[in-house]
Amino acid sequence: MNLDLADAVSIAAAVREGKVSAVEVTKAAIARIAARDHQLNCFTAITAETALTDAVRIDREIAQGNHPGMLAGVPFAVKNLFDIAGLTTLAGSKINAENSPASLDATAIVKLKQAGAVLVGALNMDEYAYGFVTENSHYGATHNPHDLQRVAGGSSGGSAAAVAAGLVPLTLGSDTNGSIRVPAALCGVFGLKPTYGRLSRAGVALFSSSFDHIGPFARSVQDIATVFDVLQGEDDRDPICTKRPPELCLPQLKQDISGIRIAIAADYFTKGAELEALAAVQKVADAIEVTEYVTIPEAHRARAAAFVITASEGANLHLDQLRLHPEDFDPATRDRFLAGALIPSSWYLQAQRFRKWYRDRLREVFQNVDVILAPTTPISAPLIGQQTMILDGEEILVRPHLGLFTQPLSFIGLPVLSIPIQRPNALPLGVQLIAAPYNEGLILQVAAALELKGVVSAPVIFNALN
Repeated sequence: MNLDLADAVSIAAAVREGKVSAVEVTKAAIARIAARDHQLNCFTAITAETALTDAVRIDREIAQGNHPGMLAGVPFAVKNLFDIAGLTTLAGSKINAENSPASLDATAIVKLKQAGAVLVGALNMDEYAYGFVTENSHYGATHNPHDLQRVAGGSSGGSAAAVAAGLVPLTLGSDTNGSIRVPAALCGVFGLKPTYGRLSRAGVALFSSSFDHIGPFARSVQDIATVFDVLQGEDDRDPICTKRPPELCLPQLKQDISGIRIAIAADYFTKGAELEALAAVQKVADAIEVTEYVTIPEAHRARAAAFVITASEGANLHLDQLRLHPEDFDPATRDRFLAGALIPSSWYLQAQRFRKWYRDRLREVFQNVDVILAPTTPISAPLIGQQTMILDGEEILVRPHLGLFTQPLSFIGLPVLSIPIQRPNALPLGVQLIAAPYNEGLILQVAAALELKGVVSAPVIFNALN
């Protein structure tokens, strides 16, 4: 079995059937990381010892005739803002490196381990999850596996690049304004931002509490659905985690999508992007014969309000450290937090009032449509260090504008899946599948149909990693 780009479901089945041991799978993952990550800089910590201990336990369970779980022996890694027992939770920062190690795993890690998955390490990110590029001044930039001179996206760049490069089949990241979807698109993998509050954030360092989500990255729809199903469920450790019973998505993947009402996002989502990003959306629409358009009203104002709220909440969270240790921040992060600290409270309150209005408008939109298509990013991956880009003839900053199409959807916590569009010999691009709250099953169904048609897939790395 070629474990390099094997999907998680296939690995788990092979481990359960005794075709390969969990120890063999784990050792292979650790070896791949050791061989390739020096070029990519995805990992900030490798948990080899505990991973092998867990793998031995899984093999013992199988030998005893016990069911080891849906993800038996599957290696995974998490963005380094998830608590990992015995490791200091960095959240991409120098300041946090002085903290004591975490005493407990984050709830999401616990759930994946209970399903038999094996944690092999922590992944690089933008400092405090405030960015779209994973160019971290403390721990270095994460490189895009498809072109090592380009960014992986962020803030969950290490998570996306590790899956794209075949280091591990599954990772977890977080998404505030697009931090799962942007790197998923730029690295050519699937990335799911579930409904706000659908998955527990307990044991996760937050950036903006009223926006933050966690979610998975993978190379197939089936893997994404499997992980999402495992992670569902209420959690008393997280006060915003829903009490809603889990709704398993995996059994729905092969259902007919002919009854699902799908439309293309018009207006705001057709402007300010390179033609290839818009062509990716059209490719998806053509494949499933979508011709209807829908307008998401005031999306530009939703993005502006999202900037106000996240900057304000993030600055407030780190205000003490900004006063005591400003020199220890990444300069780009520090400057944005300082700007956020100066936002008048009246602006924040008005943004929250607009948020309620916008949520009501989207409820109206989803009375007539089930799934909406939109670009994930306006461009493919820019170069590392690139400060500006040209869109619609205007020179604009790269970092904030990579989230041009993701922020208006994070604003009210909608479930969104970024799917990788089949683009042979070209840099990856993604398309967002957007639904009303708690309709992850619908977007996964549509993604599965597109995957079956060969329109979406995680591309094989065409930049060979030594």
